[in-house]
Amino acid sequence: MTQPTAPSLRIRIVFGEDAMLGPGKADLLERIRDTGSIAAAGRSMSMSYKRAWMLVESMNAAFREPLVESNRGGAKGGGASLTDTGAEVLANYRKLEDIMAEAGAARISAIQSLLRDIPDGK
Repeated sequence: MTQPTAPSLRIRIVFGEDAMLGPGKADLLERIRDTGSIAAAGRSMSMSYKRAWMLVESMNAAFREPLVESNRGGAKGGGASLTDTGAEVLANYRKLEDIMAEAGAARISAIQSLLRDIPDGK
């Protein structure tokens, strides 16, 4: 029997029909911050540039100020970076994940204890 995988908590905040923030968008913001590129961030998530760009556009449209700023390519190359608002949204989302994981640890453990043993993880 394999070692059980540690449970993880995934949070999606739904602000309205067209405005939500979840683990995928948070990961995309984080990777844009780390790579300086929407394309590279998308590739690192096995996501097309078009899909990554659409997610960035939806986040930028949902907030009062854009979360990602991009510069077109050219001789000096393009790039993307988080705005101050983007960095603040990402930091608050990650902090909320930490708070919820800590606050829910006992309940998650209780639920996990009721899981069936799955041989070889199948």
